[in-house]
Amino acid sequence: MSLIETLRAEAIGAPESGIVAVMNHGRTREGLIPLWAGEGDMPTPAFITGAASRALAAGETFYTWQKGIPELRQALARYYGRHFGKVFPEEEFIVTGSGMHAIQLALDAVAGKGDEVVYLSPAWPNFAAAAGIAGARAVPVRLDPSGNGWTCDVEKIAAAVTPATKAVFVNTPANPSGWTADRATLAAILDLARRKGLWIIADEIYSLFYYDGARAPSFLDIMEPEDRILFVNSFSKNWAMTGWRVGWLKVHPSLQAIFENLIQYSNSGVAQFMQRGAVAALDEGDGFIIEQVARARQARDLFCAALADTGRARFSVPQGAFYLFFSIDGVKDSRMAAFDIVDQANVGLAPGTAFGAGWDSYFRICFHRRLDQVEEAAERLAGWIRKR
Repeated sequence: MSLIETLRAEAIGAPESGIVAVMNHGRTREGLIPLWAGEGDMPTPAFITGAASRALAAGETFYTWQKGIPELRQALARYYGRHFGKVFPEEEFIVTGSGMHAIQLALDAVAGKGDEVVYLSPAWPNFAAAAGIAGARAVPVRLDPSGNGWTCDVEKIAAAVTPATKAVFVNTPANPSGWTADRATLAAILDLARRKGLWIIADEIYSLFYYDGARAPSFLDIMEPEDRILFVNSFSKNWAMTGWRVGWLKVHPSLQAIFENLIQYSNSGVAQFMQRGAVAALDEGDGFIIEQVARARQARDLFCAALADTGRARFSVPQGAFYLFFSIDGVKDSRMAAFDIVDQANVGLAPGTAFGAGWDSYFRICFHRRLDQVEEAAERLAGWIRKR
């Protein structure tokens, strides 16, 4: 028996990233424009790195609060007060080692072997994979694409619920589609969860990356304090902190001790000097976010116009996040096509096959980059499309 065969089946069966293979194929190519990863091209701004550097120089390198330093949890409460118009005590916030860590802890709390969790597809693949590693079954419910925008049929979610279902995972604004739930859709999902006794894991990481207002609709707008909702979030996207691996959970205050204990048995807490940077991000970063959203809007409109001009790309203009999920007429295997686009157009895209079954003709691009790069990438890709 090989070493691999002695491991848990869930670990062995964890899917490989459908994006990394394309990245490995093209990452060393001179002049390639990489639009495959879910991050912008700007480094973390100085007001954040400076705060972390000062804390590091001051010797803040010891064990610290597992649930997060009080200053950061208080800053999170202020952030929600400003952007969501609600007052929450610091006891509702748990600092995690990334948004992915927050998702894993939420899953640890509500689902395990033999359970099911429902999620909306196309989807960032990590949630379904994390559920599978935990022993749960991730059940996709397909969003409906159209030229007028993606839609979510809540009756399809209801039909996917079984006695084994423990939770519904809702990412809005969504990666990769940019779909953004309106208040009525959120209310329908919440009503379903209440009737069926389900948890909602709400991934609202892109709430402020929204193009139709100051922020996207949120479950916070409609929920009651006792509703079964766990909010997962991250500092990665809003404040150009992808490499920092700092995130948070917002939970009912009665659950704080439970999640603090889960932190103990996972990463035992986030480095204090990194948390100081996160405090600065929350308290000083609203203007930075506004600038980033304005730049992303320009990039979105530029890329959409270039693809529409080919007459062969099908997409809905994303309402939120900073991705475009689109299909190309004639493409049946986006994974193979992504390799060809690297070779022929020198542009890196993520294949739709990475985001769930049934998206074989789709691609995702991250347009959160310098406008000159976005313009050049759009021109190259449009040229590739026209040659097919």
